[in-house]
Amino acid sequence: MGKSFDSNGKSWFLILGILLIAANLRSPLTSVGPLVGSIRDSLSISNTVAGSLTTIPLLAFGLFSPFAPKLARRFGMGRVLLASLSFLTIGIILRSLSGIGTLFAGTVLIGLAIALCNVLIPGLIKEEFPQRIGIMTGSYSVAMNLFGAIASGISVPIAHHLNLGWSGALGCWGILCLIAVLFWLPQLRLQHKPISFVKIAKETGSSNLWRSSLAWRVTLFMGLQSFLFYTIISWFPEILRQRGFSSDSAGWMISLMQFAVLPFTFIVPIMAGRMATQRPLVAVTSGLFILGITGVMFIKTPVLIPVWFIMMGIGVGSSFSLAMMFFALRTETTHQAAQLSGMAQAIGYLLAAVGPTLFGLLHDLTHLWTVPLVMLGIAAIFLLIFGLGAAGNVYVCSPTLTASMKTVKNPLHYQTEDS
Repeated sequence: MGKSFDSNGKSWFLILGILLIAANLRSPLTSVGPLVGSIRDSLSISNTVAGSLTTIPLLAFGLFSPFAPKLARRFGMGRVLLASLSFLTIGIILRSLSGIGTLFAGTVLIGLAIALCNVLIPGLIKEEFPQRIGIMTGSYSVAMNLFGAIASGISVPIAHHLNLGWSGALGCWGILCLIAVLFWLPQLRLQHKPISFVKIAKETGSSNLWRSSLAWRVTLFMGLQSFLFYTIISWFPEILRQRGFSSDSAGWMISLMQFAVLPFTFIVPIMAGRMATQRPLVAVTSGLFILGITGVMFIKTPVLIPVWFIMMGIGVGSSFSLAMMFFALRTETTHQAAQLSGMAQAIGYLLAAVGPTLFGLLHDLTHLWTVPLVMLGIAAIFLLIFGLGAAGNVYVCSPTLTASMKTVKNPLHYQTEDS
């Protein structure tokens, strides 16, 4: 068991705190997709500008992710995560005030807060639960996707049937975030143990991951799976509405996709942790994305639409879980895991940020969905290529560690990157 398990139950409170953070990392974003048409019409903005409501948080992920490990070293893990949750709550409230300025200001704060949590939680799991990385990563992913799915499904009913409008439907997620703030307060004890960053940094020197081909493969895999996911949740409800689905039905298709994610976000990390190479999982994951996108593009029979969304949902769950596991499986230390997480999420989310806006722009230019969907199919093919490269049984290592690690026997049979 992880070293933080003790008799007084503190570790279980930490687990609950992590799961509550996870519950808030997608719901503020997935709640936007089903409402994007209402937001666009209410504020008289274009499809391209509407797509930026998803793009802006992704840009924030990319810009602020590299600073997360440094902030944790300086202020402590517990304090940084608590501050992030507080900013997230404020951002959700600002975004729901119905003005264009507050809509985008709140969206920026939401992106900043989620960026810090995205980077720090995998490192926290590696430090606090070293023997249960797969189970904890799976539980974290399940909580994230479960609440993301619920948010997609109930956004339109809250807006229309409860007469709260799109602003009320977006603002209600501040309640869940406030609950997470209250549960995270006891975790301020983590400010006294910044997950060994300083000690490990002195022992290993600076790990130059930016020159590592393996680190770049992990980064591009992370970016492409995010590119696919955030584009799908932003625009596929609109595609379905234009094909005759009601707003409620379109929103629930996104929910169905994310509910299909749940068992795989738990199972895949456990499977990945037990496999010498994760290439079979990468191949299946990419294949499901390709089949689902192709089905939506060419086979428009209403009864088959749920099948395509379930396929894409399994792909989403598997690819996200693999990306999170690569941070731990491709590194040896907590510091390296945080570095790789920061690099992958910085560059990866900048790549992902292009997706929703580019998708909307291509539709505005062509007035068809075919070209944007072809773009997603090409992205799924590249996901396969870079995923196969990221799934090999090697470590990302700093030069100072490579020689010594070659002599260390690893129970998972991994090798160093240049061995």
